[in-house]
Amino acid sequence: MELKFRVSARIARPVEEVFEAVADPARLSKYFTTGGAVGRLETGKTVQWDFADFPGAFPVQVVEVETNRRIVIRWGANDKSPPDGQPYETTTVFTFSPLEDGRTLVTVEESGWPETETGVKAAFGNCQGWSQMLDALKAWVEHGINLREGMYV
Repeated sequence: MELKFRVSARIARPVEEVFEAVADPARLSKYFTTGGAVGRLETGKTVQWDFADFPGAFPVQVVEVETNRRIVIRWGANDKSPPDGQPYETTTVFTFSPLEDGRTLVTVEESGWPETETGVKAAFGNCQGWSQMLDALKAWVEHGINLREGMYV
């Protein structure tokens, strides 16, 4: 059994606009990476994401990008006690699906944690984080509101 999760949200904007809100670091920094993002999400690149609630930039490896359809990233797991003492990475897949009514369905799936107490805790933490990211994405893209501003610091 593999630890993984999937969260989704419907955003009332065209798929191109929603995709750009994730792929473009300037836009991503407006509502999600509260410490900023450096580097556009492009296949084969390593970018930096920084969060006020987890200070210090995180390197994010961009595995695959299909414009307006899919983004696959790998990054270090937030697991303080990995089973063999070695840090490991998880894989996150963003899928962007245009809906008939003009909205976009965004799905975030993440996997790669070991079946340990700390692996489960890290997976639940990331599930919460991606759910909050989708809420923040919706508020920012639809209404220009940054839900995360001042939330963590």
